[in-house]
Amino acid sequence: MYTGIVKRDEPKPLRWVGSSHDDLKSFPAEVRRDIGYALYAAQMGDTDPAAKPMKGFAGASVMEIVAPFFGNTWRAVYTVRFRGVVYVLHAFQKKSKSGIATPKSEIQLIQRRLADALHDYKERQAQNEE
Repeated sequence: MYTGIVKRDEPKPLRWVGSSHDDLKSFPAEVRRDIGYALYAAQMGDTDPAAKPMKGFAGASVMEIVAPFFGNTWRAVYTVRFRGVVYVLHAFQKKSKSGIATPKSEIQLIQRRLADALHDYKERQAQNEE
């Protein structure tokens, strides 16, 4: 099984799913910088210390970046499930009222966007074969 962790000289491209790019752009500059470093590490085949496998998804191919800032927690979720590309699935401010658990609505959105990423990846693969 492909794990997505391969050291590279050139960064893998980032592909943004849904509103993830616009959502990330709305974060404070310090948070954007921290998440940007973690995404760059993923593009280079590394895992930033702020990135951990997201619970509820099989294996370590869906990762969650946690960026605390002034008492708030900001998150970005990406996948390295597909060869040669990093898909950013979601970016949000954690406002859970149930402790550390990610709200069910956020998990469902990530699941839908992961399916969208798979569809996009397969489409691009098919186009490259033509």
